[in-house]
Amino acid sequence: MTNLRVHAPSPADLEGDLASLRGDCARMAPRWAAPDRVAARPVPPSLIHGVTVPPASARLLDAMSEYGD
Repeated sequence: MTNLRVHAPSPADLEGDLASLRGDCARMAPRWAAPDRVAARPVPPSLIHGVTVPPASARLLDAMSEYGD
């Protein structure tokens, strides 16, 4: 026998503000499990290949100030 749970959908508030968005997120958060924390290991530059950056993007990034300026 299959136990089907049916949840009434929350009304979509397309004109909502930040408070309603935070409320929606708070209601959804218990349904999602957080993944186990995995420490990222650095990748040696010799293994990074095949990455291309268009010249316009490179110029855009070069023109951006560092975070916190």
